[in-house]
This record gives sequence, structure tokens and C-alpha cells, in this order.
Amino acid sequence: MSGHRLFRLPRPQWMNSWNTRTAGVYTAGALFSLGFFFFIDASTYSHSAKNGSEVHINFVDWVPGICSALGMLVINSIEKTRLSGDSFYSGSGSGVAWKARLVLFLGFALMAGGLAGSVTVLVLKYVVPEYPFPTLYFGIANVIANAFIMLSSVVLWISQNMEDDYTYNLAL
Repeated sequence: MSGHRLFRLPRPQWMNSWNTRTAGVYTAGALFSLGFFFFIDASTYSHSAKNGSEVHINFVDWVPGICSALGMLVINSIEKTRLSGDSFYSGSGSGVAWKARLVLFLGFALMAGGLAGSVTVLVLKYVVPEYPFPTLYFGIANVIANAFIMLSSVVLWISQNMEDDYTYNLAL
């Protein structure tokens, strides 16, 4: 057993393969595209002639998705190896680890803000005025899209940052 592992239980052997990493990348892409499919579907339906209400998706509805997509870009631009290294208390060194941790925190904050913003738009724009379901779907699709973007970012970050031997060791 390696001294760098957090848990005593070994990882299953199928998780250490190249195919698992490739499947993770494809799964993340599918989740991302499925999330944007829900939102673009709601956006096109809101501006079509079939929409029976006067409520449409406007820029306020797009802001949470933009924040989540920017958060995904920020998070996946950080390599996992940059997070470990120099400590916060050492006076020497370049301080790359704490900068990487700060940027990673800002990326997760963007994604959490996007998800919270989509829930806020859902509640304030669609639930409080008590719109019926075809109109309520616009807000629900926004929340689903941001949740899928957040989930795809986590899956992509984990699958892209597996080590060379394709094992994922949690180091404290």
C-alpha cells in the first residue's frame, strides 16, 4: 500500500485503465452538450409561436449559464499537480500551489454562482408569479443546464487529471 493514499481500500482495477479515462472525457462532453441542449431548447421554444405566454428567455436567463461555462473553463485549465507542492507558510518558492488553489476556488465559485443564479431566476421569474408548466419549463431547463455543466466539469477534471499510471491518489 502506498503511504499517500487516504483510504485503505484499493481502487478497482477497471478504474486504472486508459479506457476509463477516455470514457470519462466522453461522458463529460455528453453531459455538457446535454445541459446546453436543455437550455437552447427552452430558449428556442420561448421565442416560437407555440409559446402561449408573453414570458421569454432574455439575458438574465443566460447569465447563470455563462458563469457556469466560464467556471468550467477556469477549473479545467488547472492541472492537479499544480495544487500540491509548496505550503502556505513557506517564505521561499514561487507560490504556484496557492495561486492554483485560489484560481480553482474562483472557478468553483463561478460554477456555484451560476447554479445558485439559475435557481434564483427560476424562483423569482417563474415560480413566484405562478406561471403554468410550459412557461415554468424555461426556469427548470436553466437549472438542469447549470447542474449538468457543473457535473461535466467535475467529471472532466477528474478524468483529465489522472496520473500517468491512471490512478487517482488523494494526498493530504
